[in-house]
Amino acid sequence: MCRSSWCSSAPPSGTRSREVSIFGGTGSTSPWRSRRSLRTERVVPVTEPLDGATSPRFAQVATFARLPLQRQFGPAKSVFLGIPWDDATSYRSGAREGPSAIRHASRLVRPYNMFADVYPFRILDTVDAGDVDPVPGYTEDTFARIESALRPMFAADVVPFIAGGDHSVTLPVLRARKAAGKEPVSLLHFDAHFDTWEAYWGGKRYTHGTWVKRAYEEGLIARGQVFQVGIRSSLYSDEDVRNNAAIVDRTFSSEDVDAQGNRAIMDRVLESVRDHPLYVSVDIDVLDPAYAPGTGTPESGGLTSREMIHFLRELHRANLVGFDLVEVAPQYDHMGQITALAASNLIYEGMCALAKHRSAGVRP
Repeated sequence: MCRSSWCSSAPPSGTRSREVSIFGGTGSTSPWRSRRSLRTERVVPVTEPLDGATSPRFAQVATFARLPLQRQFGPAKSVFLGIPWDDATSYRSGAREGPSAIRHASRLVRPYNMFADVYPFRILDTVDAGDVDPVPGYTEDTFARIESALRPMFAADVVPFIAGGDHSVTLPVLRARKAAGKEPVSLLHFDAHFDTWEAYWGGKRYTHGTWVKRAYEEGLIARGQVFQVGIRSSLYSDEDVRNNAAIVDRTFSSEDVDAQGNRAIMDRVLESVRDHPLYVSVDIDVLDPAYAPGTGTPESGGLTSREMIHFLRELHRANLVGFDLVEVAPQYDHMGQITALAASNLIYEGMCALAKHRSAGVRP
């Protein structure tokens, strides 16, 4: 556990007014202003999370990993963004509460990852940019807001780490990247389900089960660069398998994970992707319900949380340009919030993989 303590920085030049802090004592009115480690006298970057040894983890407004809340992403190289939208679900709703639950669970996340040997938030200057405001009942309006929020991030080469929300939100995120003038992405999709169906309910084309199909049709993902891991659900017909194969380059089922292992699968995926921009989308139902009961469409026989962590650690070899984790529905979670806890750790591992990639000098 980190034991450093922080004090507020000096006020800006010309400012000498005494501020009364609601966080105790006098000084800065925000705990996320620049801080100084009393043990090392090193100035800690403003994007460092609040120290759990100084400010208890159950205190303060919940942000991802206790990072600063900053609507304007500024110099950040990565951003955590919530999208509380679940109007496109087909079974159990509730994923609109996912971003909030993930933030609360992420209070246990610490700034150093010993397996990757990185301080991800220092390397990436990560901030929590809050949530995109949805328009309840209006899918197209909500998608437009998501696209508007993400477009400037992609244009500035900021890597978003997104918490949904149902899986339909990935479509406007990818649209935002295209609108920013970026090339189509390779897609690595972790899920229990194909999500390549044509439509639901008499022709409704925008649901959490159709987003891969729409993204492929709109040219948002590169041909021959779509990979799925963890697939295991029952299907409507054998035609679903053929339709999925027309879009997806390679599907690795949960049984393939058992037989081949995560490293071999990731070797095959990353050998194909190489340095092409990679977008990773994680549906939490890729995990077995024993590890992630809090989701809208659970399927037995899934991955363990440890297997999923090992998959994501391999991303340090990739050119990661975006990441989302969706379908956390906390009302179905256990009292211990194990689904939200797993989700927060998986997002953190994605950030650590990106930080390791950047710190290794693979990309600027």
